[in-house]
Amino acid sequence: MSFTFTKLKIPDIVYIVPKKFSDDRGMFLESYKYSSFVVGGISVDFVQDNFSRSKKGVLRGLHYQLNPHAQGKLVTCVKGKVFDVAVDLRKNSSYYGKWVGKILTSDKNDMLYIPEGFAHGFLALSENVEFSYKVTKEYASQYDRGIVWNDPDLKIEWGIDNPVLSDKDKVHPKFKDAECNFIVL
Repeated sequence: MSFTFTKLKIPDIVYIVPKKFSDDRGMFLESYKYSSFVVGGISVDFVQDNFSRSKKGVLRGLHYQLNPHAQGKLVTCVKGKVFDVAVDLRKNSSYYGKWVGKILTSDKNDMLYIPEGFAHGFLALSENVEFSYKVTKEYASQYDRGIVWNDPDLKIEWGIDNPVLSDKDKVHPKFKDAECNFIVL
């Protein structure tokens, strides 16, 4: 198989490492292959690709979209290094309110699959970061929501006290006040 799939401490979050083929010309890898992902337990249709650039210290998140426009995401760091985080928002999940974080690097070309029902964010750890994500639903601004990055109840260990935030990310509500309509199916 061209990928290894590893479930994290929240088992619905899957860490994915592609197999690289390197020689004196350079490197080749498959960054996504539907049939391999199905075998790895991820059988979703991606409908939109997103791309961002960030400077060191930029924190984007924690973002999500409400149902019926909730997004599953396949995220990867194309250039640099990020600390990527997902928070379980599914009210009847045994992991509700828990988070998982993973460092993703362009050197490894590793990825995370984050299903619907999770808030997502990342912190740029290197000077310049390029970040790519496939999503299962198109962006719908009226369903866009967020949770403040430093919520004391979530206790996410970002490793930074004063990240660079967008105006929108500065004013997100706390987890306990955030609107969400997710359940485990």
